[in-house]
Amino acid sequence: MDRRKFLKVALAGAATLFLSGCGLAASADKKEVSKSVSGGAKMKIVVINSSPHSEKESTSKYLAQRFTEGAKSAGHEVFIFDAANEKINPCRGCNHCGMDGDCIFDDAISKTLMPKMLEADLLVLVTPLYYYGMSAQLKTIVDRFYSRTGKLHGKKSIFMATAWNSADWTFTALQSHYETLVRYMEWQDVGQVWALGCGYRSAVEGSEFGDATFKIGANL
Repeated sequence: MDRRKFLKVALAGAATLFLSGCGLAASADKKEVSKSVSGGAKMKIVVINSSPHSEKESTSKYLAQRFTEGAKSAGHEVFIFDAANEKINPCRGCNHCGMDGDCIFDDAISKTLMPKMLEADLLVLVTPLYYYGMSAQLKTIVDRFYSRTGKLHGKKSIFMATAWNSADWTFTALQSHYETLVRYMEWQDVGQVWALGCGYRSAVEGSEFGDATFKIGANL
């Protein structure tokens, strides 16, 4: 089968997309279900960006932008949180929240992001690859899930990442981390986007990946 045909998938189930050198190398539909992700309903979506680069420079934010455009075109409500440029604090492990209460930090996570995540149907985690893992900014958000662990279980999720590296093992550790998180949080994974070899903005903008992530959002 022509691998490019996978871009036409309506993402009825979860899909994984890979790029190599910011040119399409492979994509795979992981499962088929009878209904779309949203079931035809309008969804509340939270997109968490974590790149410290600007909207015009960041490769991962570009993918998030295109996804958001697609999701909004389908009528879904999208809230975007810029983790790298908000005042956020790491979990102290103090258990002040008791896993279902207010965090000791009254920061942007507590006041702005957490209320949106609690009411969201779909969480989209977006990161550049830093030392073969997610950015510190995104990891800070993930660790702060602790304060509302139970109430964040059972949601749908998408993960998007970009990397300079193009080796086939580049995303192995990060993908394993995400899939373990999905298992623990009892999320329904509805898409993974792994952009290999996309180290600069013009490369990812010139690839087919922008249209692919737009379609992911539009076909939810």
